[in-house]
Amino acid sequence: MMRFAVLGSGSGGNAAVVECGGLRLMIDAGLSAKQLSARLQSVGIDPKSLDGILLTHEHGDHVRGLKVFLKQNPIPVYTTPATARVVRETGIDGGTWKFFEAGQAFTLGGISVETFAIQHDAVDPVGFVLGDQSRRLGFLSDAGFVTRSMTERLRGLAGLFVEANYDEGLLEADTKRPWSIKQRISSRHGHLSNTQVTELIREISHPALGRVVLGHLSSDCNTPDIILNRLRACLGELGHGHVGLHCAGQHEPSDWFDF
Repeated sequence: MMRFAVLGSGSGGNAAVVECGGLRLMIDAGLSAKQLSARLQSVGIDPKSLDGILLTHEHGDHVRGLKVFLKQNPIPVYTTPATARVVRETGIDGGTWKFFEAGQAFTLGGISVETFAIQHDAVDPVGFVLGDQSRRLGFLSDAGFVTRSMTERLRGLAGLFVEANYDEGLLEADTKRPWSIKQRISSRHGHLSNTQVTELIREISHPALGRVVLGHLSSDCNTPDIILNRLRACLGELGHGHVGLHCAGQHEPSDWFDF
C-alpha cells in the first residue's frame, strides 16, 4: 500500500508525508517544527519514525521548520547540492545530508524516487515521483511553467499532488498585490495557474489515475470551488470522472489518500 497526506499547504508553509514500501518520508518542512510534529502525530506518525525528508527547494515556506525539527529528529535530508548550500547558510546543522542531481533517480528502501527539474525562482527546484512497481505518486509544487519534460515525467501516475496557486481573473482583479508581484506570480518562474494545472491534468489523465490533490491555493486569488469545477469538467470530458479531487488546506492536515 502507498498513502499520502498533506500536513499543510499554502504561503504560510508546506509539508507532506508519504508512506510506501515500509518507509515514511516527509516532503518539505515549511511549517514550524512544533506544527510539523503536532500534525504528523495527528495523522498517526511519530516524527522520530520518519526515514528522511525530501526538499523541493529552499524558500522559507518549504524549509521554515527544518532547523529545529532536525535538532529534535536528526534524520537524513535529501536534496540537491545547490539547495543544500543555500539552506545550510541559515545555520542548519542537524541531520545527515544526502545529495542528488535534478533528473537523477535513486532508491530508498522499497521506494523508487525519481527527480526532475522544474521552473521556479529558486536555485535548483525539483519535483518528485515516488513509488514502487505497482503505483507511483507525483509531487509538483511551486512551478511557474509546465515543460514537456515535466509532463512526460508525470505520466502513468496513480496519484498527483500539484499546486494550483491562482485563477487568472482573480489575480488580475486583486488590489492587494502590486503589479510587480503579479508579474512574478504569473511568470515562467512563478506559480501555476488554474489553466496550467487543468492543461497538465488533461495531458496526463488516464484510467488508472485515482487521485489529484491540489495545493498552495492563494487565499486571495483562488478558491477550491473554481479549480475543482474546472477539473471536474475537464476530467468528465475525457471520460475520467472517477478521479478523486481534493484541495489541501493551510491550517490542518488532510486525510490520508491511499493509492
